[in-house]
Amino acid sequence: MKNLLVTGSSGLIGSEVSLYFAQQGWKIHGLDNNQRAVFFGKQGDTRWNQGRLAAALGNQFEHHELDIRDRKGVLDLLNNLKPDAVVHTAAQPSHDRAAAIPFDDFDTNAVGTLNLLEAVRQACPESPFVHMSTNKVYGDRPNSIALTELETRWDYADPAFEDGITEEFSIDQSKHSLFGASKVAADVMVQEYGRYFGIPTCCLRGGCLTGPNHSGVELHGFLSYLVKCNLEGIEYKVFGYKGKQVRDNIHSYDVANFINAFITTPRIAEVYNIGGGRNNSCSILEAFKVAEKFSGKSQVYTYVDQNRIGDHICYISNLDKMRLHYPGWDITVSLEETIRQIVEAQSKRV
Repeated sequence: MKNLLVTGSSGLIGSEVSLYFAQQGWKIHGLDNNQRAVFFGKQGDTRWNQGRLAAALGNQFEHHELDIRDRKGVLDLLNNLKPDAVVHTAAQPSHDRAAAIPFDDFDTNAVGTLNLLEAVRQACPESPFVHMSTNKVYGDRPNSIALTELETRWDYADPAFEDGITEEFSIDQSKHSLFGASKVAADVMVQEYGRYFGIPTCCLRGGCLTGPNHSGVELHGFLSYLVKCNLEGIEYKVFGYKGKQVRDNIHSYDVANFINAFITTPRIAEVYNIGGGRNNSCSILEAFKVAEKFSGKSQVYTYVDQNRIGDHICYISNLDKMRLHYPGWDITVSLEETIRQIVEAQSKRV
């Protein structure tokens, strides 16, 4: 039985990856210390998801209570396990929160990733290493693309971006937020360990990664938090851009499916923009309507004129490179189905 190490295993992508690969016959080693609850408080707690994995997978899942900032602990674990692949999803994920905890943010996102990479180099350099990066590595440069204002959303006015932003888009000389900067450091280091040491690595620059098992909070987890507010009658704050800012949303299953494709046929130092693409894109205003359709409740919200620092006005991932390298992969879960699943799952937890 092959061993898979998943960092951040109690989070959205980590748990989805754990379940996906367990179904493929892998033994899952989940590394998580519920740091999300420290970053975001009770609403960010993911222990429930850890328990869900343990119940669903039984002895096929082993939990490791470890912080990726613990360099010796990470090295000892990798030397002991020598996993056949590593999927790194652990992170401080909020660009707003990072400004308040800059050292925790950088030590988790940049140094924690370096700790893992060096441990892989020493323990199992032939094992594929998949890193969940972020579209925030592009900073606010996407806002330099000419836009047009439509009734419910902003969209690209430049036809060159009709299918979204490609991996060739610059990550330099723009405002990232401290979170974006720490993820740039991790992203480039993952590439470097691939190119310099020949380790099969890839960076997945995620758009809005979502799904029914997301513990969304105001500072991170767009659709999950929006649905939570809808169901519980909590006032949702729209920060700037008239609520027409656009994100492309990808279901966590489709992320796990692509990770499987990469691990099956790995490449060296690759970068992919992974998101829902144009078909799974929506503005906040459009997301309200879909959530209301499935919940039967009106969205309560207020508008704050000041946008978040470094926030994207319109971001859509171009998926052409992913489809070219892995033609057996594609988006399988629509935006409407994703939101329906989130509403259903959260209705049971409310």
